Amino acid sequence: MFHARSAISRTIRLLAVTALFGMAAAHADDYGDVNQLLRSGKLADALAKADQYLAGKPRDPQMRFLKGVILTESGKPGDAIVTFTKLTEDYPELPEPYNNLAVLYAGQSQFDKARAALEMAIRTNPSYATAHENLGDVYAKLASQAYSKALQLDAGNAGVQPKLALIRELFAPARGGKPTAAAAPVAKAPAAAAVVVAAAPVPTPTPAPAPAAKAPAPAPAPAVVAAPAPATPAAPAGASGGASEKQVEDAVRAWAAAWASKDMSGYLGAYGKEFDPPGKASRSVWEEERRKRIVGKSRIAVTLNNLSVAVNGNKATAKFKQDYTADALQISSRKTLDLVKSGDRWMIVKESTGA
Repeated sequence: MFHARSAISRTIRLLAVTALFGMAAAHADDYGDVNQLLRSGKLADALAKADQYLAGKPRDPQMRFLKGVILTESGKPGDAIVTFTKLTEDYPELPEPYNNLAVLYAGQSQFDKARAALEMAIRTNPSYATAHENLGDVYAKLASQAYSKALQLDAGNAGVQPKLALIRELFAPARGGKPTAAAAPVAKAPAAAAVVVAAAPVPTPTPAPAPAAKAPAPAPAPAVVAAPAPATPAAPAGASGGASEKQVEDAVRAWAAAWASKDMSGYLGAYGKEFDPPGKASRSVWEEERRKRIVGKSRIAVTLNNLSVAVNGNKATAKFKQDYTADALQISSRKTLDLVKSGDRWMIVKESTGA
């Protein structure tokens, strides 16, 4: 369910990598020093160094995010909530602070607030897989509370008990203290850093329902984002697999170039008609949101590293490490694009981050 301890270490690792891209060595040292203190359990020293850095750069999103992680690990959820909430207000395009807020709210059994925060993370970045997973955990917790309440009101309802037992089994640890295949380690802390997406106002969360009898306890984790782009002609019939792979690679790089140059016609044109936008947004709404997010940036840079392509007939998969810079933000993440050949072009039909 909500992956905590492992999520914390992954967050630190991703932040350290992010800080190294496009930033001065002195900044990288500051991030690295705070990360090292946090990993060593020297939370007071880590917090003091983060505050010292923020005194000169109060809007730095990465150090503020890291401070929120430190406060969470220090057992100060109230201060951590304030830190992440302010971060969502100043940088609404970042989904990770919303995810971490959800973790903190879930730790306080405020599952309606956790749900609202995760929905904002997904609205900001529909490809944020961890937020989708955590939202499922929150819904399971809310369902458990509802089933428990139903049994309190009608103990003779034979249809409720099996449902409640199924959810409890999902969250229950296996023998030896290890989680079941369906459950991840229980945790109490936040998530990682990823690609950028557009801004959206923070919703006013509704009060959390009172915990029901014998309801299971969850806890969240982190992940990363994704995005799309234009394609290039596919290899002609009878061309070698190597030629097809080259065409797919060219399509992916053209997509990244269109994104970086804010060429919305080329960027949105990279998506095939089969592409189903993540979340519940329609294709037209998704395209409009992407347009606002991209055109609204004054400067964008997208660099692809370690690009690997696998072609199977008229289907292909491209995996790579993406370094994204937009204005004051620098993000590094793993990304996967699934493409299909449509006529003489390779089109994106699915994208995911962190894969």
